[in-house]
Amino acid sequence: MGGEAGGDSSDVSSAAAAVPSGITVPAPPSRLLDADFLKKLERLSVTSKRPFPGRMKGEKRSTKRGTSIEFADYREYAVGDDLRYVDWKAYARLERLFLKLFVEEEDLSIHLLLDASQSMGYASAPGHLTKFDYARKIAAALGYVGLVRYDRVGVSAFGHSLGRRVPTLRSRASVPTLFQYLEQIAPGGTTNFAHALQNYAQRTSSAPGVCVVLSDFLDPNWEKGIRALLARRFQVVLLQILDPEEVEPTFLGDLRLVDAETGESREVSVTPQVLARYRNALDSFCGQLSETANRHGMDYLRTTTDAPFEDLLLKTLRGSGLLR
Repeated sequence: MGGEAGGDSSDVSSAAAAVPSGITVPAPPSRLLDADFLKKLERLSVTSKRPFPGRMKGEKRSTKRGTSIEFADYREYAVGDDLRYVDWKAYARLERLFLKLFVEEEDLSIHLLLDASQSMGYASAPGHLTKFDYARKIAAALGYVGLVRYDRVGVSAFGHSLGRRVPTLRSRASVPTLFQYLEQIAPGGTTNFAHALQNYAQRTSSAPGVCVVLSDFLDPNWEKGIRALLARRFQVVLLQILDPEEVEPTFLGDLRLVDAETGESREVSVTPQVLARYRNALDSFCGQLSETANRHGMDYLRTTTDAPFEDLLLKTLRGSGLLR
């Protein structure tokens, strides 16, 4: 998972030089995801519940049986892959197994919308991941899965308005661009959920597809923004990220609470009874998110920043059907 990539850069250059033309080496790890986890993501793909109009033939590359015979790329062999697609000539030269990838006649657009408002910068304890850090690790993982599968990937941060966007990304060669974008953005400012997502729905020129919204959803106008995406026929996934302290507060006594986005403060006396009312209010709020998702055919998932990240991707999101 997270952590700085180590090693001498000359080792990377030497490894790349040893690979023959036409064979790509795995993307280098970033500060967000380490190399071992990237290898685990290689075998996954983002799935959609329905076909989307405007898919282009011959756009998505995969190793599914029954695909066309047009060669697209290579990737390293993983246990369980079909040995019929191994390039044995490459193995004879390199003594490493590479799998041939072929063109498949389907294409999926993946849209990743990352809440970068100040409330996402919260972490209840020093050294813990903020909600934003956890969310952008998810965005990095989903984007990586899409790019190595030759899907189209769009990513944008939002807060009071829609943030800087990168052009639609495609193919493994775009992975460094994705990681660099996610590493450079930081949370700040207020949230205008409705305005930002309405703007995205209106401005995006790529085909609608799977749209994953990563946020704490702590904005009263979140539903207006989601409705704008639904109107554009996106398949929407709501992924709510909260800090453990937001779910189960442990503080008691006379406190001064400060709104992270507006700076507004309020003196409160926190008692067990107040905490019980807070938990009920949070359950009601999350229940509304879940109910709205069910009503409109969306998926809703809630996680906290202390949940093991690999389990979230490899178990929870696979169990939900977003990944397979």
